Amino acid sequence: MTAQREQEFDVIVIGAGAVGENVADRVVRGGLTAVLVEAELVGGECSYWACMPSKALLRPGTALHGAQTVPGAREAVTRTLDVDAVLKRRDYFTSNWQDDGQVKWVEETGIELIRGHGHITAPRQVAVAGLDGNNYALTARHAVVVATGSTPNRPPIEGLENIEYWTTREATSARSVPARLAVLGGGVAGVELAQAYARLGSSVTLVARGALLGAFPEQAAELVAAGLRADGVELRLQTGTRSVSRNDDGSLTLVLDAGASLTADQLLVTAGRRPALEGLGLEGVGLSAPAGEPLRLSTDASGLVHHAAENAPDAGPWLYAAGDAAGRAMLTHQGKYGARATGDAIAARARGELSGEPAPWSGYAHTAYDHAVPNVVFTDPELANVGRTMRQAEKDGFRASTVELPIQVAGSSLHAEHYEGWAQLVIDEDRKVLLGATFAGPDVAELLHAATIAVVGEVPLDRLWHAVPSYPTISEVWLRLLEEYGL
Repeated sequence: MTAQREQEFDVIVIGAGAVGENVADRVVRGGLTAVLVEAELVGGECSYWACMPSKALLRPGTALHGAQTVPGAREAVTRTLDVDAVLKRRDYFTSNWQDDGQVKWVEETGIELIRGHGHITAPRQVAVAGLDGNNYALTARHAVVVATGSTPNRPPIEGLENIEYWTTREATSARSVPARLAVLGGGVAGVELAQAYARLGSSVTLVARGALLGAFPEQAAELVAAGLRADGVELRLQTGTRSVSRNDDGSLTLVLDAGASLTADQLLVTAGRRPALEGLGLEGVGLSAPAGEPLRLSTDASGLVHHAAENAPDAGPWLYAAGDAAGRAMLTHQGKYGARATGDAIAARARGELSGEPAPWSGYAHTAYDHAVPNVVFTDPELANVGRTMRQAEKDGFRASTVELPIQVAGSSLHAEHYEGWAQLVIDEDRKVLLGATFAGPDVAELLHAATIAVVGEVPLDRLWHAVPSYPTISEVWLRLLEEYGL
């Protein structure tokens, strides 16, 4: 007979990925009790199927190519990538898909863990179908937090539902390298995994309905496209996929626009992601989506879900969403930032120190989501961006300008022979501060945090002029950009 266990905590967090862990950590630091409810591995998507394994697959190829671009090192490089060694290193960074270390951290932090599927049954009430065979009836004194991450979209392509294909999970955990790989999607995941597998020996074709990395400035995306082509990736851009089918020999045929076709041994679909909100019982607490559309949650600056309290006025503020589940910037580091603010806001409200919406840039607000989301595409060359592009600045009503230059400084010349890079600043002409920055080129990710600080801190350009870059580094491009602007 299945046992029914009733337990009460200050905060119930559904989802024990990086975001859920951070929410629970912050509420415990704030003096509250917390329980994590998780049906899969503690640590979530980033640890096992996204950030860590994908970067582990990419880094060896980038390191090898970096050595090949520097005379003296180039002559010493005599081998290609060792696929088995790359996959073994990837396994190390995923802890071989074992979460013992993450569970130990949870226990040492004073957070409870229940493995199972959580379902919200009423305000502050969560039922858990435990993986241990028990049922749990949990009550939250203060808050329930949805931190369930996101799930991949399946594009409406004829035949796709009838075949097995890779999403990012299968691509980052694969045990072998397919001879021919077709990648659908020209976003961040698509380009990263296309290059990783090309460098591991696959013949890769990337098909995208639109431009490559269309959310980024065209000049930056073009450098990434050139890098992919140099690795043998065939790019079929502005091209739709009409159907996919499995052949008798196990291969796949994709029918593209204008009657073109493509044959591959494996298909990777990277068509974006949506908040993973199905099966949580949110409809039962008055949160529903328009007919035919997926549910999306609307939150305040602390992650408090709008309408949840209105639908149950006696419960007060009780339901929060954090990370990908909140449907904003689906990036691990940004989700963890929001999670820290959400956890602190829950603890502050419990102490009676916070009422209403928190002030912008306070410790309880997700203000950076609106101003300074940093993002790195870990291809070779890299693409790094923070804040607004020019298109976004104009859409948001700013009187903005841009300054851009190729990255041609002493530091880049020393870094690699024939270094190719590009940099852009987006400037608010009324306040003379940065609204955004983009860098493209080998190893430019390390330039990004300086730009993030400048955007978040709204550092005036005439003060930024006094931030002298060390010589000879790639950061010299900051000086060149400000000079080009006229300082």
